[in-house]
Parts: sequence; structure tokens; C-alpha cells
Amino acid sequence: MTAPGPITVASYNIHKAVGTDRKRDPRRILDVLHEIDADIVALQEADMRFGSRVSAIPVDMIAEHSAYKPVDYDIHPGGIGWHGNAILVKRGVNILSHAPLHLPVLEPRGAVVADLAVHGRPIRIVGMHLDLSGLWRRRQVRAILAQVAARSRIPTVMMGDLNEWAKAGGCLREFSPAFQVIETGRSFHSRRPVASLDRIMLGRGVELLACGVHRSAKSSRASDHLPIWAKFAI
Repeated sequence: MTAPGPITVASYNIHKAVGTDRKRDPRRILDVLHEIDADIVALQEADMRFGSRVSAIPVDMIAEHSAYKPVDYDIHPGGIGWHGNAILVKRGVNILSHAPLHLPVLEPRGAVVADLAVHGRPIRIVGMHLDLSGLWRRRQVRAILAQVAARSRIPTVMMGDLNEWAKAGGCLREFSPAFQVIETGRSFHSRRPVASLDRIMLGRGVELLACGVHRSAKSSRASDHLPIWAKFAI
């Protein structure tokens, strides 16, 4: 019997699909996701911030021009996320359960969780976009960890835009010892990356195989962040 293959995840702050050329081009975001070809993608700034807060990538476009389906949090009609956080999964991935995570906030922030089955294996994904304030970031990480700990125990991967400029300090310390913060590389700004604002954290039982930042001609223009990715076995 053939053992299940590795799982690839990606995290991408899509800046509401507005690129460094100041053009809103959601199809370009989908092209970048096609380049990465991850099984699961956590998006930040995926919904419009004002008005009806619809998805920055039209839901019909996701269905027609990608291999993904959004985890439907059903919070805003036409939206796919919670405070801009969304999770896309390949169509062969089964969605077992999902929920928004409520955070202590100074400004509108949130996180989302989804329990999935990939290649028949359960995995929990948490997507987040944390505050600009270091104090609030630490509080938010503690809130996320507490809410996840209250759920059943399955292999867990957390990822998102942490807004943390420190290489190893700040809110990153809050994930230890339950999670390993992996070094994917610098992702911001996409034109000249100087900071690792985007991070992936692996829980116990998740074995890292490879990771990195996805830099291409399209990803360098599609958003002000570059997407990051990790491949692992569970």
C-alpha cells in the first residue's frame, strides 16, 4: 500500500488583490496560487474592508479559474472570511468543521480555524492576521492558543501575517513550546523583501520537509507581500 504523500500549505496576504502596480487584479492572485499549487492556503486581507465586505476574489472566479474552494464561514454574503482571514482548500480536501476565532483587539482583527481531511488524514489549520501593536499581538496569540487547545487534539498548522518584525522575539515566543515557528524567509515588501512578517507554525506530530518564500514575476507584483509555503508529513 502506498503511503500518503506530503501536504503543502501556503500563507498569503493578498492586500485585497491590489498589486504593487496599484491595480486590483484578483485573477493574478489565482495565477500565483496556481504557481504554488498548495493543498491548503490561508489568505489575509481576502475580503473588502468596508461596505458589504465581499471577497476580494469573486467567489465565481475562484470556482471557475482555480482548483480551490473556500471554507465558507458564512459571515458576510459574498465574503469568504472573518476580518479578512480566509482558507482555501483543493477540491479533494474534505472540510470537517470550521469556525471564526475571536481575539482581543485594538483594531479589527480575527483568526479562523478549519479541521480538514487531506489524503484521508485529519489536520487543523489556523489562519490569522495579527495587530500592529506588539502588546496586542501577544494577547492575540495567547487567545488563539487557548481556543485551539479547547478543541480535540489533531495535528495543527498555524499561519498568517503576524506583523512581527522581530526574528525570534515578540509574539513568536508565545507559540513555544507547543508550536515550532519555521524559518520560511523574508516576505515583505514583495518588491524588496526585508522582513519575515508572514509565518508558519507547526504543531507536534507535523514533520517539516521543506519551506520557503514563493517569488516569481507575478508574485512580486500581485500584492505587497510574497506568499510563503511549507511542505510536511503527518
